[in-house]
Amino acid sequence: MTDRADQTIDALRSGHDYLTTVVHGLASADLARPSGATGWDVSQVLSHLGSGAEISLAVLEGALNATGAPDGDFNKSVWARWDDMSPIERAEGFVAADEALVSRYEGLDAKTRKDLRVDLGFLPAAVDVATVSGVRLTEFAHHTWDVEVAFDHKAPLLSAMTGLLLDQGGAFLDFLGKADALDTRPVRIAVHTTAPERTFGLEVGNAITLTDEPDRPDAVLNAPAEWWLRLTTGRHAPAHTPSDVSLASDSLTLDDLRRVFPGF
Repeated sequence: MTDRADQTIDALRSGHDYLTTVVHGLASADLARPSGATGWDVSQVLSHLGSGAEISLAVLEGALNATGAPDGDFNKSVWARWDDMSPIERAEGFVAADEALVSRYEGLDAKTRKDLRVDLGFLPAAVDVATVSGVRLTEFAHHTWDVEVAFDHKAPLLSAMTGLLLDQGGAFLDFLGKADALDTRPVRIAVHTTAPERTFGLEVGNAITLTDEPDRPDAVLNAPAEWWLRLTTGRHAPAHTPSDVSLASDSLTLDDLRRVFPGF
């Protein structure tokens, strides 16, 4: 059975190939359209993905070469260079930078994929390739949606990534969310997703955690898995919420959940 690192790297490749096709079809005016990321046009989303790919590759190389991650000045220099690019340069640069990152992941042998530990800087300990590539997949999937929703307000997350993201989604919920957005806590929510089908619990208390489905939930959320993932990353505006999303509760509303997850 293919392990999670292999699956995630395969998903990064399919996502790269897909978004590259989308980008190659965009004209200059398309790159200037408002994206799904507040305050950014499409080219700025591609700039963020491209600069992120450069930094991620440098972090990966630092782990492979035992030289450590680059310092903050390196990151700032990368961001400044991408900020100075034209929209067309950002689009072309994204394709090249992301290809370099994905190809490097693909070139890792089985032992490296299992044993390598990468210090991301914002986590308490170095993590394995499955985790570090999963962080990139989360960013890539949601920013791909930011691009696509500029042209189709009903666009979903890429289905090829949804199952993987759903299965790793609990790791960063407390980082992504704001439990104190709810006045009354704890709140226990039963979550039922489709495509793929999953059943689990969400507890908003002093922290935000995934649990087993609660026996007596305060609310029951039914939603496509891709919308659940978009909810947790702030891509949940009513205009982008499918009609089959529902929340049954006497005390909680979808807008309450939107406040809990303001997004990035």
